Amino acid sequence: MKRNYTVKVEADKIYRQKLIFKIAKITFLFLLIILSVIYFLLYVVYSKGNFVVSLDKNIDNRKNIFLSEDGNLQNMKVELRAKSLDYMDNISIDWINKDVDTEATGSHNGQNYIAYTFYIMNAGDETVDYWYQIDIEDTIKDVDEAIRIMIFHNGEKMVYGKKNKTTGLAEVGTKMFYSDSIAVLENVKQFAPGGKDRFTVVIWLEGDDPDCLDNLIGGEIKLKMNMTEEHINGNKK
Repeated sequence: MKRNYTVKVEADKIYRQKLIFKIAKITFLFLLIILSVIYFLLYVVYSKGNFVVSLDKNIDNRKNIFLSEDGNLQNMKVELRAKSLDYMDNISIDWINKDVDTEATGSHNGQNYIAYTFYIMNAGDETVDYWYQIDIEDTIKDVDEAIRIMIFHNGEKMVYGKKNKTTGLAEVGTKMFYSDSIAVLENVKQFAPGGKDRFTVVIWLEGDDPDCLDNLIGGEIKLKMNMTEEHINGNKK
């Protein structure tokens, strides 16, 4: 009887070991699937780059409004993609090239900042109004707390930043982000036929921002600039 009991104990032990191994294997496969899904989603989110300019199809189709990197009607597009940076350290606005608006067209990134120049052109025969809006599509580790977006529109400069976390007010020298998800929202009126508006967008991590702390290291941000005839999602938060 004792021998049979010993055999039963050993059999139960082996069964438990196999069960634990099976559960561990299933758990590992489940986690692997989850990580693969997360990787795929991040790849989809960031595969177009960290900054994309897109034209609403309605204003393109009905009003003959187009985008171009060089302002040439032969190179008209409805979507433009800026070259991203593999790594961006914090800098001061004073470190950005003084002629960043006029030095080049397309992507002309500098050390630790993204710079992109393009045109929106009215190739139709109708005067239109349009909106330009920069959406914060995704942010990792709250890096948007210290991000700056500088826009030159036909040479006129404006710097945008998220409100100070402590005071709730705009950071020095900036216009406060429109909302938590919309960084920039502006309206352009009376864009005449044959018109050509030049934009330069510069994006960097402002080292003088009080919210630019070590916890932002490793963060990422994805921004999309939309050109639309009508603005719909403009609820401020």
